[in-house]
Amino acid sequence: MNTKQLDNKYIAHAYGRADLELCKAQGSFVYDNEGREYIDLGSGIAVNIFGGCDEKWQKAVCDQACSIQHASNYYYTKPQSVLAQMLCERTGMKKVFFGNSGAEANECAIKAARKYSFDKYGEGRSTIITLRQSFHGRTVTTLTATGQDSLHNFFMPFTPGFEYVEPGDIKAIDDAIAKGGCCAVMMELIQGEGGVNPLDKEYAAYVVEAAKANDILVIIDEVQSGNGRTGMLYSFMNYGILPDIFTTAKGLGGGLPIGVCVFGEKVENVLTPGTHGSTFGGNPVVCAGAVSIFERIDDRLMDEVAAKGNLIKEMLRGAKNVESVTGMGLMIGIKTTKDAHEIMDKCRERGVLVLTAKDRVRLLPALNIPAELLTKAVGIVKEVIEE
Repeated sequence: MNTKQLDNKYIAHAYGRADLELCKAQGSFVYDNEGREYIDLGSGIAVNIFGGCDEKWQKAVCDQACSIQHASNYYYTKPQSVLAQMLCERTGMKKVFFGNSGAEANECAIKAARKYSFDKYGEGRSTIITLRQSFHGRTVTTLTATGQDSLHNFFMPFTPGFEYVEPGDIKAIDDAIAKGGCCAVMMELIQGEGGVNPLDKEYAAYVVEAAKANDILVIIDEVQSGNGRTGMLYSFMNYGILPDIFTTAKGLGGGLPIGVCVFGEKVENVLTPGTHGSTFGGNPVVCAGAVSIFERIDDRLMDEVAAKGNLIKEMLRGAKNVESVTGMGLMIGIKTTKDAHEIMDKCRERGVLVLTAKDRVRLLPALNIPAELLTKAVGIVKEVIEE
Protein backbone atom coordinates (compact mmCIF):
# COMPACT_ATOMS: atom_id res chain seq x y z
CA MET A 1 0.00 0.00 0.00
CA ASN A 2 1.14 3.54 -0.65
CA THR A 3 1.30 6.29 2.00
CA LYS A 4 -2.29 7.46 1.52
CA GLN A 5 -3.66 3.92 1.67
CA LEU A 6 -1.69 3.17 4.84
CA ASP A 7 -2.93 6.42 6.38
CA ASN A 8 -6.55 5.67 5.57
CA LYS A 9 -6.28 2.15 6.97
CA TYR A 10 -4.27 2.76 10.14
CA ILE A 11 -4.59 6.42 11.22
CA ALA A 12 -7.71 7.75 12.95
CA HIS A 13 -9.73 9.90 10.56
CA ALA A 14 -9.49 13.03 12.70
CA TYR A 15 -8.21 15.21 9.86
CA GLY A 16 -9.68 16.25 6.56
CA ARG A 17 -6.45 15.79 4.65
CA ALA A 18 -5.76 17.36 1.28
CA ASP A 19 -4.87 14.93 -1.49
CA LEU A 20 -1.20 15.76 -1.12
CA GLU A 21 1.78 13.83 0.25
CA LEU A 22 4.64 16.09 1.29
CA CYS A 23 8.11 14.57 1.13
CA LYS A 24 10.63 17.40 1.30
CA ALA A 25 10.94 21.00 2.44
CA GLN A 26 13.54 23.68 1.86
CA GLY A 27 12.96 27.23 3.02
CA SER A 28 9.51 28.35 1.90
CA PHE A 29 9.21 25.57 -0.66
CA VAL A 30 7.75 22.12 -0.07
CA TYR A 31 7.68 19.19 -2.50
CA ASP A 32 5.23 16.35 -2.97
CA ASN A 33 5.94 12.68 -3.70
CA GLU A 34 5.87 13.40 -7.43
CA GLY A 35 8.45 16.18 -7.15
CA ARG A 36 6.05 19.07 -7.64
CA GLU A 37 7.06 22.32 -5.94
CA TYR A 38 4.75 24.47 -3.78
CA ILE A 39 5.23 27.84 -2.09
CA ASP A 40 4.29 27.30 1.53
CA LEU A 41 2.24 30.11 3.10
CA GLY A 42 1.20 27.99 6.08
CA SER A 43 4.54 26.87 7.57
CA GLY A 44 2.96 23.91 9.35
CA ILE A 45 0.40 26.24 10.98
CA ALA A 46 2.96 28.82 12.16
CA VAL A 47 5.53 26.21 13.26
CA ASN A 48 8.35 26.34 10.69
CA ILE A 49 9.04 30.02 11.23
CA PHE A 50 12.39 29.84 9.44
CA GLY A 51 11.05 27.51 6.78
CA GLY A 52 11.85 23.90 6.04
CA CYS A 53 15.14 22.26 7.07
CA ASP A 54 16.64 25.45 8.49
CA GLU A 55 20.38 24.73 8.75
CA LYS A 56 21.07 26.43 12.08
CA TRP A 57 18.13 24.67 13.72
CA GLN A 58 19.19 21.35 12.18
CA LYS A 59 22.73 21.68 13.53
CA ALA A 60 21.54 22.62 17.04
CA VAL A 61 19.14 19.66 17.12
CA CYS A 62 21.63 17.14 15.70
CA ASP A 63 24.48 18.25 17.96
CA GLN A 64 22.29 17.92 21.04
CA ALA A 65 20.91 14.55 19.92
CA CYS A 66 24.50 13.29 19.77
CA SER A 67 25.14 14.52 23.31
CA ILE A 68 22.09 13.61 25.41
CA GLN A 69 18.69 13.28 23.78
CA HIS A 70 16.54 13.09 26.90
CA ALA A 71 16.79 13.41 30.65
CA SER A 72 14.00 13.39 33.19
CA ASN A 73 13.19 16.60 34.99
CA TYR A 74 14.77 15.23 38.16
CA TYR A 75 18.02 16.57 36.67
CA TYR A 76 19.32 19.79 35.14
CA THR A 77 20.07 20.21 31.43
CA LYS A 78 21.71 23.26 29.90
CA PRO A 79 19.45 23.86 26.84
CA GLN A 80 16.38 24.03 29.08
CA SER A 81 17.98 26.53 31.46
CA VAL A 82 19.34 28.71 28.65
CA LEU A 83 15.99 28.84 26.88
CA ALA A 84 14.21 29.72 30.12
CA GLN A 85 16.66 32.58 30.73
CA MET A 86 16.15 33.94 27.22
CA LEU A 87 12.36 33.82 27.50
CA CYS A 88 12.31 35.62 30.84
CA GLU A 89 14.93 38.24 30.09
CA ARG A 90 13.34 39.28 26.80
CA THR A 91 9.80 39.50 28.16
CA GLY A 92 10.17 40.80 31.71
CA MET A 93 8.68 37.60 33.12
CA LYS A 94 10.12 35.54 35.97
CA LYS A 95 9.86 31.78 35.45
CA VAL A 96 8.72 29.18 32.91
CA PHE A 97 7.28 25.69 32.84
CA PHE A 98 8.04 23.52 29.80
CA GLY A 99 5.51 21.16 28.23
CA ASN A 100 5.00 19.70 24.76
CA SER A 101 2.21 21.68 23.08
CA GLY A 102 0.09 24.79 23.19
CA ALA A 103 -2.75 22.89 24.81
CA GLU A 104 -0.42 21.68 27.59
CA ALA A 105 0.88 25.21 28.11
CA ASN A 106 -2.69 26.47 28.43
CA GLU A 107 -3.58 23.65 30.85
CA CYS A 108 -0.61 24.72 32.96
CA ALA A 109 -1.77 28.35 32.89
CA ILE A 110 -5.26 27.32 34.03
CA LYS A 111 -3.85 25.22 36.87
CA ALA A 112 -1.48 27.98 37.98
CA ALA A 113 -4.22 30.62 37.97
CA ARG A 114 -6.52 28.45 40.05
CA LYS A 115 -3.78 27.54 42.50
CA TYR A 116 -2.74 31.20 42.87
CA SER A 117 -6.30 32.04 43.86
CA PHE A 118 -6.68 28.98 46.09
CA ASP A 119 -3.44 29.73 47.93
CA LYS A 120 -4.49 33.33 48.54
CA TYR A 121 -8.28 33.16 48.94
CA GLY A 122 -9.21 29.51 49.47
CA GLU A 123 -11.90 27.59 47.62
CA GLY A 124 -14.70 29.09 45.54
CA ARG A 125 -12.69 31.46 43.35
CA SER A 126 -11.86 29.38 40.28
CA THR A 127 -13.83 30.71 37.29
CA ILE A 128 -11.83 31.74 34.24
CA ILE A 129 -13.33 34.22 31.76
CA THR A 130 -12.56 33.55 28.09
CA LEU A 131 -13.74 35.14 24.86
CA ARG A 132 -16.19 33.95 22.26
CA GLN A 133 -14.47 32.68 19.08
CA SER A 134 -11.32 31.87 21.06
CA PHE A 135 -9.37 28.66 20.70
CA HIS A 136 -7.16 27.28 23.47
CA GLY A 137 -6.63 23.60 22.70
CA ARG A 138 -8.06 20.11 22.24
CA THR A 139 -7.83 18.62 25.73
CA VAL A 140 -11.15 18.48 27.57
CA THR A 141 -10.27 21.47 29.76
CA THR A 142 -8.73 23.68 27.05
CA LEU A 143 -11.61 22.76 24.76
CA THR A 144 -13.95 23.99 27.48
CA ALA A 145 -11.92 27.19 27.73
CA THR A 146 -12.42 27.62 23.98
CA GLY A 147 -15.34 29.99 23.42
CA GLN A 148 -16.95 28.17 20.50
CA ASP A 149 -20.22 26.35 21.17
CA SER A 150 -19.75 24.18 18.07
CA LEU A 151 -16.77 22.51 19.76
CA HIS A 152 -18.62 21.77 23.00
CA ASN A 153 -20.08 18.49 21.88
CA PHE A 154 -19.49 14.72 22.11
CA PHE A 155 -17.09 14.78 25.06
CA MET A 156 -19.39 15.64 27.94
CA PRO A 157 -19.08 16.36 30.78
CA PHE A 158 -16.82 19.30 30.10
CA THR A 159 -14.69 20.87 32.82
CA PRO A 160 -16.67 23.40 34.87
CA GLY A 161 -15.39 26.86 35.78
CA PHE A 162 -15.40 28.85 32.54
CA GLU A 163 -17.51 31.82 31.48
CA TYR A 164 -17.58 33.27 27.96
CA VAL A 165 -17.96 36.91 26.93
CA GLU A 166 -18.13 38.59 23.55
CA PRO A 167 -14.82 40.20 22.55
CA GLY A 168 -15.07 43.98 22.66
CA ASP A 169 -18.02 44.02 25.07
CA ILE A 170 -16.83 45.95 28.11
CA LYS A 171 -20.13 45.58 29.97
CA ALA A 172 -19.91 41.79 29.61
CA ILE A 173 -16.46 41.79 31.23
CA ASP A 174 -17.68 44.03 34.06
CA ASP A 175 -20.72 41.81 34.64
CA ALA A 176 -18.64 38.62 34.65
CA ILE A 177 -16.18 40.05 37.16
CA ALA A 178 -18.98 41.46 39.31
CA LYS A 179 -20.43 37.96 39.82
CA GLY A 180 -17.40 37.09 41.92
CA GLY A 181 -15.57 33.78 41.97
CA CYS A 182 -13.24 34.68 39.09
CA CYS A 183 -9.52 33.96 39.26
CA ALA A 184 -8.38 34.82 35.72
CA VAL A 185 -9.18 36.21 32.29
CA MET A 186 -7.68 34.23 29.42
CA MET A 187 -7.55 35.62 25.89
CA GLU A 188 -5.81 35.61 22.55
CA LEU A 189 -5.04 39.15 21.47
CA ILE A 190 -5.38 37.89 17.91
CA GLN A 191 -7.85 35.03 17.65
CA GLY A 192 -6.19 32.67 15.18
CA GLU A 193 -8.48 29.68 14.72
CA GLY A 194 -11.47 31.94 15.33
CA GLY A 195 -10.80 33.86 12.11
CA VAL A 196 -7.66 35.98 12.65
CA ASN A 197 -9.51 38.58 14.70
CA PRO A 198 -7.32 41.16 16.50
CA LEU A 199 -8.84 42.56 19.68
CA ASP A 200 -9.33 46.31 19.92
CA LYS A 201 -6.38 47.78 21.85
CA GLU A 202 -8.57 49.92 24.10
CA TYR A 203 -10.70 46.91 24.96
CA ALA A 204 -7.66 44.78 25.79
CA ALA A 205 -6.26 47.54 28.00
CA TYR A 206 -9.61 47.85 29.80
CA VAL A 207 -9.76 44.10 30.47
CA VAL A 208 -6.23 44.14 31.92
CA GLU A 209 -6.97 47.08 34.22
CA ALA A 210 -10.30 45.63 35.36
CA ALA A 211 -8.63 42.32 36.13
CA LYS A 212 -5.77 43.89 38.06
CA ALA A 213 -8.19 45.99 40.12
CA ASN A 214 -9.80 42.77 41.33
CA ASP A 215 -6.61 40.66 41.69
CA ILE A 216 -7.73 38.56 38.72
CA LEU A 217 -4.85 37.17 36.71
CA VAL A 218 -4.42 38.00 33.01
CA ILE A 219 -3.43 35.04 30.82
CA ILE A 220 -2.46 35.75 27.20
CA ASP A 221 -2.47 32.81 24.78
CA GLU A 222 0.46 33.34 22.37
CA VAL A 223 0.48 29.81 20.98
CA GLN A 224 -0.03 30.99 17.39
CA SER A 225 0.67 34.72 17.66
CA GLY A 226 3.98 34.47 19.50
CA ASN A 227 7.65 34.21 18.55
CA GLY A 228 7.73 37.11 16.12
CA ARG A 229 4.62 36.20 14.16
CA THR A 230 2.95 39.62 14.55
CA GLY A 231 6.01 41.82 14.06
CA MET A 232 6.82 41.86 17.78
CA LEU A 233 8.33 39.09 19.86
CA TYR A 234 4.90 38.48 21.44
CA SER A 235 1.62 40.08 20.47
CA PHE A 236 1.05 41.57 23.93
CA MET A 237 3.99 43.86 23.15
CA ASN A 238 1.96 45.35 20.30
CA TYR A 239 -0.73 46.14 22.89
CA GLY A 240 1.58 47.64 25.49
CA ILE A 241 0.51 45.26 28.24
CA LEU A 242 2.32 42.75 30.45
CA PRO A 243 0.30 39.66 31.41
CA ASP A 244 0.60 37.68 34.62
CA ILE A 245 0.95 34.51 32.54
CA PHE A 246 1.46 33.91 28.85
CA THR A 247 1.69 30.70 26.88
CA THR A 248 3.59 29.92 23.73
CA ALA A 249 4.36 26.93 21.49
CA LYS A 250 4.32 26.32 17.70
CA GLY A 251 7.07 28.46 16.14
CA LEU A 252 9.34 28.34 19.18
CA GLY A 253 10.15 24.68 18.50
CA GLY A 254 10.94 25.21 14.83
CA GLY A 255 9.34 21.87 13.98
CA LEU A 256 9.69 19.88 17.21
CA PRO A 257 6.95 19.85 19.88
CA ILE A 258 7.24 22.39 22.67
CA GLY A 259 4.86 24.35 24.87
CA VAL A 260 5.82 26.94 27.46
CA CYS A 261 3.87 28.55 30.26
CA VAL A 262 5.62 31.78 31.29
CA PHE A 263 4.94 33.30 34.72
CA GLY A 264 5.12 36.86 35.95
CA GLU A 265 5.97 37.99 39.46
CA LYS A 266 2.59 37.21 41.03
CA VAL A 267 2.68 33.61 39.91
CA GLU A 268 6.37 32.73 39.74
CA ASN A 269 6.33 30.53 42.86
CA VAL A 270 2.81 29.05 42.60
CA LEU A 271 3.92 25.69 41.21
CA THR A 272 5.74 23.58 43.78
CA PRO A 273 7.11 20.01 43.59
CA GLY A 274 4.29 17.58 42.96
CA THR A 275 1.73 20.14 41.73
CA HIS A 276 2.63 19.81 38.06
CA GLY A 277 5.04 17.89 35.86
CA SER A 278 5.96 16.56 32.43
CA THR A 279 8.07 13.64 31.23
CA PHE A 280 9.12 15.19 27.93
CA GLY A 281 8.70 18.88 28.79
CA GLY A 282 11.99 20.75 28.38
CA ASN A 283 13.53 17.92 26.36
CA PRO A 284 17.14 18.99 25.66
CA VAL A 285 16.97 18.33 21.90
CA VAL A 286 13.79 20.38 21.54
CA CYS A 287 15.16 23.17 23.73
CA ALA A 288 18.46 23.30 21.85
CA GLY A 289 16.51 23.77 18.63
CA ALA A 290 14.32 26.40 20.27
CA VAL A 291 17.37 28.36 21.47
CA SER A 292 18.62 28.49 17.88
CA ILE A 293 15.22 29.82 16.81
CA PHE A 294 14.69 32.31 19.61
CA GLU A 295 18.10 33.94 19.42
CA ARG A 296 17.43 34.92 15.78
CA ILE A 297 14.11 36.67 16.43
CA ASP A 298 15.63 40.14 16.56
CA ASP A 299 14.54 43.70 15.77
CA ARG A 300 15.65 43.49 12.15
CA LEU A 301 13.56 40.38 11.55
CA MET A 302 10.57 41.99 13.29
CA ASP A 303 10.83 45.02 11.00
CA GLU A 304 10.85 42.66 8.01
CA VAL A 305 7.81 40.77 9.31
CA ALA A 306 5.87 44.00 9.76
CA ALA A 307 6.84 45.17 6.26
CA LYS A 308 5.83 41.85 4.67
CA GLY A 309 2.52 41.93 6.50
CA ASN A 310 1.85 45.40 5.13
CA LEU A 311 2.81 44.17 1.64
CA ILE A 312 0.17 41.43 1.82
CA LYS A 313 -2.49 43.87 2.98
CA GLU A 314 -1.62 46.37 0.25
CA MET A 315 -1.85 43.66 -2.42
CA LEU A 316 -5.22 42.34 -1.26
CA ARG A 317 -7.20 45.24 0.10
CA GLY A 318 -9.65 46.52 -2.46
CA ALA A 319 -9.18 43.47 -4.66
CA LYS A 320 -12.23 41.97 -6.32
CA ASN A 321 -14.20 39.64 -3.97
CA VAL A 322 -12.10 40.64 -0.93
CA GLU A 323 -14.25 41.97 1.92
CA SER A 324 -11.53 42.48 4.53
CA VAL A 325 -7.95 41.65 5.44
CA THR A 326 -7.23 41.28 9.15
CA GLY A 327 -4.28 40.40 11.35
CA MET A 328 -0.83 41.66 12.26
CA GLY A 329 2.56 40.95 10.74
CA LEU A 330 2.55 37.56 9.04
CA MET A 331 -0.64 36.37 10.71
CA ILE A 332 -3.23 37.29 8.09
CA GLY A 333 -6.91 36.48 7.55
CA ILE A 334 -8.70 37.22 4.26
CA LYS A 335 -12.48 37.35 4.19
CA THR A 336 -13.90 37.01 0.68
CA THR A 337 -17.25 36.57 -0.99
CA LYS A 338 -16.09 33.08 -2.05
CA ASP A 339 -15.75 29.85 -0.09
CA ALA A 340 -12.42 29.80 1.73
CA HIS A 341 -11.91 26.07 1.29
CA GLU A 342 -12.45 26.33 -2.46
CA ILE A 343 -9.85 29.08 -2.60
CA MET A 344 -7.44 26.91 -0.62
CA ASP A 345 -7.93 23.99 -3.02
CA LYS A 346 -7.45 26.14 -6.13
CA CYS A 347 -4.33 27.77 -4.69
CA ARG A 348 -2.88 24.32 -4.05
CA GLU A 349 -3.58 23.34 -7.66
CA ARG A 350 -1.53 26.39 -8.71
CA GLY A 351 1.38 25.61 -6.42
CA VAL A 352 0.63 27.70 -3.32
CA LEU A 353 -0.34 26.24 0.07
CA VAL A 354 -2.63 28.36 2.24
CA LEU A 355 -4.78 27.66 5.29
CA THR A 356 -8.29 28.54 6.42
CA ALA A 357 -9.76 29.82 9.69
CA LYS A 358 -13.55 29.75 9.91
CA ASP A 359 -14.73 31.54 6.73
CA ARG A 360 -11.36 33.11 5.98
CA VAL A 361 -8.26 32.24 4.03
CA ARG A 362 -5.36 32.29 6.47
CA LEU A 363 -1.72 33.06 5.70
CA LEU A 364 1.08 32.10 8.12
CA PRO A 365 4.25 32.02 6.01
CA ALA A 366 7.77 31.57 7.33
CA LEU A 367 9.01 34.81 8.88
CA ASN A 368 12.06 34.86 6.61
CA ILE A 369 10.22 34.19 3.34
CA PRO A 370 11.88 36.38 0.66
CA ALA A 371 9.73 39.39 -0.26
CA GLU A 372 9.88 38.48 -3.96
CA LEU A 373 8.62 34.96 -3.31
CA LEU A 374 5.90 36.28 -0.99
CA THR A 375 4.79 38.72 -3.68
CA LYS A 376 4.60 35.92 -6.25
CA ALA A 377 2.60 33.65 -3.94
CA VAL A 378 0.17 36.33 -2.78
CA GLY A 379 -0.29 37.33 -6.41
CA ILE A 380 -1.48 33.78 -7.15
CA VAL A 381 -3.81 33.88 -4.13
CA LYS A 382 -5.20 37.18 -5.38
CA GLU A 383 -5.79 35.77 -8.87
CA VAL A 384 -7.73 32.84 -7.41
CA ILE A 385 -9.85 35.13 -5.24
CA GLU A 386 -10.64 37.50 -8.10
CA GLU A 387 -11.70 34.82 -10.59
